Amino acid sequence: MTLHLKLHRIDRLMYFLCSSVGATWREALWCHCSKDLVSTPVPVVHQVKRMVLARCCFTASIKVNLALLACSVALVGICLARSDAPRGVAVPFVFDLKATCHPPCQHAGICIRNNTCFCSRGYEGETCQYANCYPKCKNGGECLRPGKCRCPSGFGGKYCHKVKCDSGCWNGGDCIAVNGVAKCICPSSWTGSKCQEAICPQGCRNGGSCVAPGICSCPEGWLGGACHTAVCHRPCLNGGKCLSPDSCRCRPPYSGPRCEERKKVF
Repeated sequence: MTLHLKLHRIDRLMYFLCSSVGATWREALWCHCSKDLVSTPVPVVHQVKRMVLARCCFTASIKVNLALLACSVALVGICLARSDAPRGVAVPFVFDLKATCHPPCQHAGICIRNNTCFCSRGYEGETCQYANCYPKCKNGGECLRPGKCRCPSGFGGKYCHKVKCDSGCWNGGDCIAVNGVAKCICPSSWTGSKCQEAICPQGCRNGGSCVAPGICSCPEGWLGGACHTAVCHRPCLNGGKCLSPDSCRCRPPYSGPRCEERKKVF
């Protein structure tokens, strides 16, 4: 009797063959990891049709399944990018279960050959010691763990791509990066680190303060757009002029606080 085994199409699946126990581990071709074990042999009828990828489904969660397969020699068929590999062909490599890596692979990386680590997604480096962020952290940000950036002062957002002025920009100011430093750019009538200070082009004299663009708040005894006009609550008489609060300058021959006295001429 001839046994006709059902052929498995591999256009959408990858099969990982364990040579020591004859088990087959099935994975989705596009790395939607199913981690199913197939108990019967799988005839391979043509090459796997897929683009070469550097990571595929080979992550920390897969390591547990490799142990369950109890492969003592090698696992063949894992997709690994190689510079001389033609596009569209899965390039197998040998996973040596006896390999040792010193120092050990970090962050769930797997030692595939002596002193050669295969890093899980989100890590890189000889021992998988460095986290990587995609897109890269911008504006001097540091990648703390995959997808998590620590941003320097003045920047925020998931990838430090947003300029952030700590106290905000007031009165319509815009927060932008100037030579890598977050800074408020103020409208023409405002100034200060947060655009909090109004500008009075005419100036505010005699102790006055600029409270809004072009507007002075004057102390008692002064008024005018620039606080330049003294106030005499009792008006100066006989052509006298108020020079300072409640102080008159008199015209001859007058004198007195209000220029009310006429000097006698002998």
